[in-house]
Amino acid sequence: MTFSKAVPLMRRGAGAGASALLKGARHVLPSPPQIDSIPEGRIVDLPGRGRTYVVDVPGPTPDAPTIVLLHALGCTAYLSWVASFGQLSKRFRVITFDQRWHGRGIRSEEFRFADCADDVVHVLDACGVDKALVAGYSMGGAVAQLTWVRHRHRVSGLVLCSTARNYRGKQTERFFFPMMTAAMNPLARFTLTKLEDFAQSLPAMPSLEVSDPHGWSIGEFRSTSAWSLPHAVAELGRFNSASWICGVDVPTAVVVTERDHAIPARRQRKLAEVIPGATVYSAPGGHASIFLDSHRWLPVFLEAVDDVNARIAAYSRGVAV
Repeated sequence: MTFSKAVPLMRRGAGAGASALLKGARHVLPSPPQIDSIPEGRIVDLPGRGRTYVVDVPGPTPDAPTIVLLHALGCTAYLSWVASFGQLSKRFRVITFDQRWHGRGIRSEEFRFADCADDVVHVLDACGVDKALVAGYSMGGAVAQLTWVRHRHRVSGLVLCSTARNYRGKQTERFFFPMMTAAMNPLARFTLTKLEDFAQSLPAMPSLEVSDPHGWSIGEFRSTSAWSLPHAVAELGRFNSASWICGVDVPTAVVVTERDHAIPARRQRKLAEVIPGATVYSAPGGHASIFLDSHRWLPVFLEAVDDVNARIAAYSRGVAV
């Protein structure tokens, strides 16, 4: 399913309809991952930018490397990465946060990936981190690419998952995304009002009660307003890194979801082909693998992260890899 086909589903999933749809789908959709516990986060003020929900999980040692995780469109930090915290924190200090217009993320006048990328370094500043390996999934992969190009001195490596250089390859997409942008721009101020009202209705902090993984995941899904999704999709259509992504000069891995109908595997592989020295890791599932197929996706992701981290360490010692 392409993003152009997905937007009507997003609209039909608004409000109570989303809850009913997900509850009714419990018996036909793959199960969410088994969740034993969730690390607690905190609301962090980013000066001059706004407030967001940040999760900062200590690593095994005080000098463990840091990895920043950037979530997918329509998700939250928890919803995308909950299955990854336990294994990653054995190797890394793990930082993730709700991006703008998602979950308890910043409510800005407009939604732009460039601002999302700048938010990454402001979160690093708030956590006292100078440099990090940045991993992004789908929309988060686009933001990760922009984080590198806008803040190269803060990015030690990249792991790009289920993402691409651009999202307007097909003729239908070349028509759909400009139409979406034209439709959404006049609604930006109205949408912000809706987002503010929605944010006021959310509990101050997300639930950490995971005895019912289905119920918990529905709650996390519903913490992102349906009003934000068309604007985020429109921004996805404007993203295009083709002219500069070939200049990436940090260790990089690309994790390809082979049965992906949202971002075809060939586009993901094309991204890897143009990044010097990028390694490719293949996961067998589709675009929701990070959550609904995590038992197969997570080992592939961890292998990619370990590969990039080993190359970062080698480069810091002056060893060519």
